Amino acid sequence: MTVQVFLAESFAKALSSLLPGGRIWSREPDDTPSLLALALGQVYERHSARSLNLLTDAFPASTTELLDEWQQSVGLPDPCAGDNPTLAQQRSQIVARLTDNGGSSKQYFISLAAALGYTISIDEFAPSRFGRKFGGKFGDDDWACAWRVNMPTFTVTNLKFGDLFGKSFASWGDTVLQCELERIKPAHTVLIFNYES
Repeated sequence: MTVQVFLAESFAKALSSLLPGGRIWSREPDDTPSLLALALGQVYERHSARSLNLLTDAFPASTTELLDEWQQSVGLPDPCAGDNPTLAQQRSQIVARLTDNGGSSKQYFISLAAALGYTISIDEFAPSRFGRKFGGKFGDDDWACAWRVNMPTFTVTNLKFGDLFGKSFASWGDTVLQCELERIKPAHTVLIFNYES
């Protein structure tokens, strides 16, 4: 979709064409009606540009100025994103919450992670039972409710000069993904994170 951007001169020309005829309604560039039309044209140009920006901000994946309104409508910001989330992280978190239609399957959680910008795999566990092959994973009945999210990398956040006193020197993990998955996982399950790097 191409968007037409109108300049002040275009608005001034349109306004001048609407003026009545006569000696007092001169069309000369330095006369009062033309200068007034140009001044109004500059106002209309600003409003036109702001209207086009509103089209961009109407979509959460590209919003900048309406970010706060989008966050409020989906219950953000929350502690998941940490102290200083990037604009891309904030946008992806809004989009993930807006497009989330619920579920509890492996594919649902993999798709949600992808919407947040992460590539994961999921392992499900089962308790040991009579008749299973020897050498398999061993566990009690609690393992029926456990599942593991495998991530290829993890983010290391190091302490920076100017950070608050008492903050740890470094923290590992992807808090946005962990927090979002902990928030929506089935309540009876135990979620384990595995960073493969």
